[in-house]
Amino acid sequence: METRKEKILVVDDEASIRRILETRLSMIGYDVVTAADGEEALETFRTANPDLVVLDVMMPKLDGYGVCQEFRKESNVPIIMLTALGDVADRITGLELGADDYVVKPFSPKELEARIRCVLRRVDKSGGSGIPNSGVISIGNVKIDTNKRQVYKGDRRIRLTGMEFNLLELLVSRAGEAISRSDILQQVWGYTPERLVDTRVVDVHVSRLRAKLEEDPSNPELILTARSMGYQFQRLGDFGENEK
Repeated sequence: METRKEKILVVDDEASIRRILETRLSMIGYDVVTAADGEEALETFRTANPDLVVLDVMMPKLDGYGVCQEFRKESNVPIIMLTALGDVADRITGLELGADDYVVKPFSPKELEARIRCVLRRVDKSGGSGIPNSGVISIGNVKIDTNKRQVYKGDRRIRLTGMEFNLLELLVSRAGEAISRSDILQQVWGYTPERLVDTRVVDVHVSRLRAKLEEDPSNPELILTARSMGYQFQRLGDFGENEK
């Protein structure tokens, strides 16, 4: 049987960028659909059901931030944002709204292709990450099902994106150990930071995880900050025995 091609939705109001990305991504084996503005992106997304979205920030009708928010209301599809904005705070806004990664314009198509491969490879991976007692891990009132890649807080399922789950998986698998931001970026996103600002991707994802899992995100008990280094998940034994 023919292997199904992974489908990528490219959203950008610049026709030249849409053409370049459609051509290059098609040549390396992806099925590519495009949209020229935010409203068209929402329509195409619902009919095409893509595996990943490359989403420009500055667009007419509905900007990339608004599109990202709408996508996250109904899907955990991986999103890589394209931003030409120079301010770091503007760059990470998309991450705070649920994007998985971002690339700054002007960008190298090869860099974007590498980011796409990394995100798809990591989001599509199955369980077996090295978390002890693979199955259901209980930490306080949080339960992590490593086989189904699902997380519960009490009886309520917490919706995580694929990258958020991968980050949680890494932290739990090395519970009690401080992990640097650059190491997390390499292990979860698949690339080494070239600039200090690159590690903000990690900070924003940790903040999102805390908001979803912690009782008081401003005073976290699960995901701790390792000062001047990175992050550390609380030792599992401090929360009682894991379920098998």
